[in-house]
Amino acid sequence: MTQTELSTYGLDRPESGDDVVVPFTLDGLDSRGRVVRLGPALDAILTRHNYPAPVARLLGEAVVLASLIGSSLKFEGRFIMQTQTDGPVNLIVVDLDAPDGLRGYARFDADAVMMAIERGETKPGQLLGKGHLAMTVDQGVHMERYQGIVALEGGTLEDVAHAYFQQSEQIPTLVRLAVAEHSVRGAGGPQWRAGGALVQFLPPHGQSVMPDLPGDGNFDNPEMADPDFVEDDKWTTTRAYLSTVGDDELADPELSAERLLFRLFNEPGVRIFEPIALEERCTCSAERIEAMLRDNFSAEERQEMVVDGEIEVVCEFCSADYHFKPHEFDEQHPHQH
Repeated sequence: MTQTELSTYGLDRPESGDDVVVPFTLDGLDSRGRVVRLGPALDAILTRHNYPAPVARLLGEAVVLASLIGSSLKFEGRFIMQTQTDGPVNLIVVDLDAPDGLRGYARFDADAVMMAIERGETKPGQLLGKGHLAMTVDQGVHMERYQGIVALEGGTLEDVAHAYFQQSEQIPTLVRLAVAEHSVRGAGGPQWRAGGALVQFLPPHGQSVMPDLPGDGNFDNPEMADPDFVEDDKWTTTRAYLSTVGDDELADPELSAERLLFRLFNEPGVRIFEPIALEERCTCSAERIEAMLRDNFSAEERQEMVVDGEIEVVCEFCSADYHFKPHEFDEQHPHQH
């Protein structure tokens, strides 16, 4: 499909590349969604910490999911997605500094991860274990924080995303996530890249779109579901179209988001909007870390952090190294930058 052919489908701009979110609507199916393609930004996040491959892949999926959800929020602030679980990978944090700054890291038990690799137990649910996933919208000190929490019960991040939207928003949602390593000529080794898609059914106001939520939180218990609920044919059709996409297509460096969308939804028709650029960017700074140390710790606690006459703080996201002298926290000795 050439650029000329793409224009016949209504695309009046060049195709987008990597590190973008591309919104779209399926007007005839009352659905809308977003496609994410990540390349250099994701590779920077994953290679900075030299994660074992299964950990990097899992963190990559989390970065894609946070990009899909966080990019839809119309605000100045941060979208934070965090898992806390009892598995080999016990903490994942992805931070989207609206509208375009991505950062993320994973904390893991190296021995437990190595054992999981030896046993072939590296599926997302096996690495995460049980716990919860929290999504937080932080619009600054003058606005109330919003947080949604959903249980992690050994499933995939796709599963937990579906449960989150069902539980918190009652919007029928389908999410696909894919992470891969691709060899790039002249790059000195394979590079991480990823893709994802999120589509939601949003019919005219007032139409019931989901069964009543079961009171015990067991979404798969048929006895707790609404026996009179029948899924809308339009949503059934939308899900059928998206279910045909493969992981290789989602992460294919030769297949733009626009080409992928036209390939998937050419028959019902798809309207594609301007891409939103993303970049790997950490928001840490000496000023922020100094304020954190000053506001959250007493002088005695800061003194306990001193090693060889200074306090060292390493950013868990970007590995930047900051050093402070204890006396710099005295009111008379502000930190010099």
